[in-house]
Amino acid sequence: MARSANETVPARARTGQNRTSRASWVPMKGQAVESIQRPTADIVALLNRRTGPTSVPPAIPALDLDGLNRELDGAGTEAIVQWAALAFADRLVMSTSFGIHSAAMLHLVTRVVPDIPVIWVDTGYLPAETYRFADELSHRLKLNLNVYQSPISPARMEALQGRPWEREDSIDLDRYHQIRKIEPMQRALRELGATAWLAGIRAEQTDHRKSLRDVHRQWGRLKVLPMLRWTNKNVHEYLQIHDLPNHPLFERGYASVGDWHSSRPIGPGDTNERATRFRGLRQECGLHSEGLA
Repeated sequence: MARSANETVPARARTGQNRTSRASWVPMKGQAVESIQRPTADIVALLNRRTGPTSVPPAIPALDLDGLNRELDGAGTEAIVQWAALAFADRLVMSTSFGIHSAAMLHLVTRVVPDIPVIWVDTGYLPAETYRFADELSHRLKLNLNVYQSPISPARMEALQGRPWEREDSIDLDRYHQIRKIEPMQRALRELGATAWLAGIRAEQTDHRKSLRDVHRQWGRLKVLPMLRWTNKNVHEYLQIHDLPNHPLFERGYASVGDWHSSRPIGPGDTNERATRFRGLRQECGLHSEGLA
């Protein structure tokens, strides 16, 4: 069942009955990753420490990310998810946009961690098809869905600031994304006590995403990208094998979809799927590009 940002999320919803109860840096037996960095006891204790729903999560320890990414290089996607679930236990969350191919990531992750908190930032400007698609997948995959929105309603924002996307100005667009996407996402991570965050972005989507690694820091947390090296072909094959749906707008030529006012079908001159977003002013909204380390 989806929860709004104003609801208190019970501890059981955050942790689940079957989640690993302590941090572990040992991969599951038989997986592609045979040895993972083992932090000292004080770091394990830090990762295991619980915080209240409004507390700032513990600082990420100074892990050797270069070494960690080398160890994860070549690991299967499911093995990376399993490693993250063991490493971060009930401090692990994932995000979704319920975009064109979101069913693949949601299915893959929830097969490994069925009760993982799933964060969905609802901007209030999504197409009707997205809301219906989200409802369908939430029920089918039994998602532990946590819905977050800006405290400023769309009507209030437009009354005070107009419609930023109509002004063809990248600074206005950045302010819009801060209000409707980034602030709610940061609040979700904070309130859910997340130490690590799984996201389904892929390298071939934008030039910026090509520069990312399997694990990196963002907003004081570790971000893990299990599908980073997947191609569109890999995604389509996975959806077919598991009989999973694409977003309804895929059949109408959309390769990427976000807000209704900033998404369009792909055209002959588009160099990648993200060229169809944000009227060409941006390829990223800030959820996957700010505060990297």
